[in-house]
Amino acid sequence: MKSASHPLVSIIVPVYNSQDTLMYTLDSIEKQSYSHLEIIVVDDSSTDASLKLIEQFRVRMMNSLGIAIKVIVHEQNMGVTNARNTGLDNATGEFIYHIDADDWIEPDAIELMVNEAVGTEADIVGFNWWLTFSQNEREMKQPQFSDPWQALERMMIGTMKWNVWMFLVRHELYINNKIRFIPNMNMGEDMIMTMKLFSCSNKVVYLDRTLYHYNQSNINSMTKTYSEKHIKEVTFNVEELERFLLNSNFGAKSKPLINCLKLNIKLPLLISNKNSQYDRWRSWFSEANGEVTSNKNVSLRIRLLQWAAVHKKDWIIKLHYYLVIRLVYGVIYK
Repeated sequence: MKSASHPLVSIIVPVYNSQDTLMYTLDSIEKQSYSHLEIIVVDDSSTDASLKLIEQFRVRMMNSLGIAIKVIVHEQNMGVTNARNTGLDNATGEFIYHIDADDWIEPDAIELMVNEAVGTEADIVGFNWWLTFSQNEREMKQPQFSDPWQALERMMIGTMKWNVWMFLVRHELYINNKIRFIPNMNMGEDMIMTMKLFSCSNKVVYLDRTLYHYNQSNINSMTKTYSEKHIKEVTFNVEELERFLLNSNFGAKSKPLINCLKLNIKLPLLISNKNSQYDRWRSWFSEANGEVTSNKNVSLRIRLLQWAAVHKKDWIIKLHYYLVIRLVYGVIYK
């Protein structure tokens, strides 16, 4: 399972109809400078050419690097949470790392993460990322953190992201605390998983390197339209996380920040040009709406956006959408 200086890292890649982007992901894994890898690709019953690309990758990795790839195929589509759990159930590495099938990592990413984890004996290593467009990239810096609570606090107030691909995690955290993704609750799954892992960790470190490319080549992917199913899933995950945190060692510290978390989780509804989304924002977790201007840790722009939503100044939200999302991200950064 591990060696003293070269622990095995299990890389889990959930795949569903990702033929257009999957090769970027697989190529970046193949180019890793760190070779002590266990690669687990879970095809969630794709109907395109994804499985063919995975098989070509499996053969190539075995022939060129001698690394066996675990390819697991779901007979029916089960969603990303079940796909990630399948990966975890088949992982044997000392560390776990997740990559999404439309993103990619720097060639030395795993090596740098492992060196940091081994050198500091950390349970979790976090790092920075690139917001990647079709012709441009923007470097996104995570805030520094030195202990589990500091990271949790920053996630709850909205200054730190919680995507699972931003963290290398010691496998024992999953095992000893029986942590798994909640089956079928596919929206908000990163939030609940990452925050549970941090709440159970002893030592965490921030690595000031930018290692992951989060693909946003389709500008429409930045606009979030939540269906009723999505709202239900996110609500379930937020309420489950709230119960978990309040019963953890950080319960007393977490309680005052729960409303900040709720404002943070529903913010994507305001990255839209649809009035129906704004109305949904006002009614969803409405108990948090009174605190939109109290969290000085988030930017003035975000506080103004939330203030406009509370006061039904929908024209401000729409103006923000066209100026920032469509013009800045859709034209200038793109």
